[in-house]
Formats: sequence, structure tokens, C-alpha cells
Amino acid sequence: MSLNSTPRANRLHIGFFGRRNSGKSSLLNVFVGQEVAIVSPVLGTTTDPVYKAMEIHGLGPCVLIDTAGFDDEGDLGEIRVDKTAQAVEKTDLAILLFHSEDISLELQWYQRLRQQDTPVLCVVSKADLLADPSSLEKKVIEATGQTPLLVSINDASSIAQLREELLRLLPEDFDRRSIVAHLVAEGDTVLLVMPQDIQAPAGRLILPQVQTIRELLDNKCIVVSTTTDKLAAALAALSAPPQLIITDSQVFKTVYEQKPAASRLTSFSVLFAGYKGDLPYYLEGAAAIDSLTEQSRVLIAECCTHAPLSEDIGRVKLPRLLRSRAGEGLSIDIVSGTDYPEDLSGYDLIIQCGACMFNRKYVMSRIDRAKRQKIPMTNYGVAIAYISGILDKITV
Repeated sequence: MSLNSTPRANRLHIGFFGRRNSGKSSLLNVFVGQEVAIVSPVLGTTTDPVYKAMEIHGLGPCVLIDTAGFDDEGDLGEIRVDKTAQAVEKTDLAILLFHSEDISLELQWYQRLRQQDTPVLCVVSKADLLADPSSLEKKVIEATGQTPLLVSINDASSIAQLREELLRLLPEDFDRRSIVAHLVAEGDTVLLVMPQDIQAPAGRLILPQVQTIRELLDNKCIVVSTTTDKLAAALAALSAPPQLIITDSQVFKTVYEQKPAASRLTSFSVLFAGYKGDLPYYLEGAAAIDSLTEQSRVLIAECCTHAPLSEDIGRVKLPRLLRSRAGEGLSIDIVSGTDYPEDLSGYDLIIQCGACMFNRKYVMSRIDRAKRQKIPMTNYGVAIAYISGILDKITV
């Protein structure tokens, strides 16, 4: 997969944060050399966050996020600020703009970003328009311990320095996590079991399958693919059992019952549990399934916003499996996209999808929220393996 075709969810997310008219949109446009965001002297021009995927020299594939001013006012302004807060949860690197002597609000958002373990680059914006930028610079140093960059969109050297500072702040482990490389060696035969049922998109594979195949090929593995109904034939066609079988979680039990004893088994969802989330936390959370009763409440959180289909895994199959154990009275709420409650206290368990459409930063913010509120959390694949009685028998 070329850098230009890197899915948005895997790109470095860089967020621009500041007050209204602090220069966020102008700075973003100059930084990328394109008119990505609308620039206007009118307060509140940026409403919903603007996400722009592009390649930036030195940083690689990125998503630039232009956000609404966090000082927005009124009922609509409150909604805009909430959208900005959601952008924080997706941000891998933050650029925080300071432009006035009152920096109290900026410091609140600085703390919010740091609580998310997000590296923050402090910037004094429109420095060429300030009467005494050194005064503001001193305030930022005293409050954050960081010497801010003095940036002007008319000063190319300050923009170049901004790019260099972002490179310096880039998290060391960013984009170094593997989906499956830790489970295979060069020359391994890996069998992929991919049902092409009503849920499978016409004419293409889903993103987790594509990314997994690419990583296996990069690791010089021999990749064989089949549908569930042709599993026996695929195994018979091989001269030796595959070292690893990766399946769709919804057919976990079927594949487990047919797999050779020598072949390890996992699923795309379980692989993405480790790639995008906290697999040990998910494994621990799966045990909460045993405690569910008809008085319990479960939250199923899917990241896609697709139209539900018959036998949908998150909306039909998983609820059916859970209710077969806990009883038909089990209460199950389903959210999709970025709809994820702040208050999780009413839930006994959260089950998160593989999250292929979101970056890891955002998934970890969901997990951190669950941990803070002491709510067990697991993942589609882990939950299905647990219910099927094979979680201790699969490879994680």
C-alpha cells in the first residue's frame, strides 16, 4: 500500500486548536500550501472540524484537523466546542495557538490535551501583528514550561520551523504497531477465511482484510484465501497445515471445529483489538459476560455508520449471542460513528468493534473513559471467542 493510499484512520492526525480568529485556518492553509480551510475575519467561520488527508514531507501521510474556536458562544457555539473536544480525542499531535494576553482558556485546553497524552506544540500566532510578542511568549513559558514558536504566515522560516518541531514531537511508537507481523515469520502459510455474505461489500474486501493481507505480503508470507464453505477444500489443497488461520469472528466456532491441530487461529477483529486498542483490557473485560443478567445493560459501540443489514454482526448476531446467555430481557444499546456517551456508569459491559475506521488515538480515548469509570470493555472478536468457549484456544 503506497503512502498516498494509506487509510485516513492510519495517518498521523495533527489538530489545530485555538480561539476564534486566532489564525488556525490561515496557518493550516500556509502549512500545507493549499486553500484547505475557509479564512474570514468573521468570528466562528469554522464550524464542524475540517479533516484534510494529505502527504507532508518528513511527516508522511497525515490528516490535518482545523477546529472551531474553543471560545465560541451561544447554543450553536456550545455544539461547535463539543465537536472540537471530539477532535482532541483523535489528535496525535496538537498545535495550540496563543494570540492574546489572556491565556486562561488556552491553558485549559493545553491541560485537556496533555491528559490525553497528546504532544502539544505551543505557537504564538500572528506574531508579526502583535505589539510585544515577547510578553505573550513569556506568559506561555511560565505556564507550560515550553518556549512557544513565534509564527507568522508571512514568514516562511517560521513555517519551516513549525514543521521541524512537529517532527521532533512525533511519538516514537507512531505507526510502528503491527496487525499480524508479530505472529508470523517469513515463509509462513496463512489461510484467510472471509465469508462473502450479505454483509460483505460488493466487489471489494473490507479494510481490515486488505490491511492484513498487505502486511502478510510485506512479511513474505504465503497468503491463501477462502470463504467459509470452502474451508475444507482449501485445507485439503495445502500440502501442510497453515501456520496461522485468520477468520471473520462471526464464524470463529465453525473454523475452530475444522482447523488442523497444528494451525493457530485468530480473527481480524482480535488482531485489530491489539492494533487499535488495549487487548489485555479487552481480554479481562470479556469475563464480565458471565455476570450479565436480564437486569444488565450492555453498550455495543461500532465505528462504521453503515445501514444495518439482516444478520448484522453488531446489531443482530452479537445481541442474539448475549441474550442467549443472559436472557431476552438483557438491555442492549447500540451507538455508531463518534456517538459514544460521556457517562458510561449505567453499563455493565461495553463491546467495541474492530475500529478499522478510526485511528488508535480515538479508540484509546474510549478505552480510557471506560477505565476511569471502571466499566469492563471488550471487543467483537474477543467477545465472540469467549461466548464460543474458545478464547483460551486462539492466538492473541
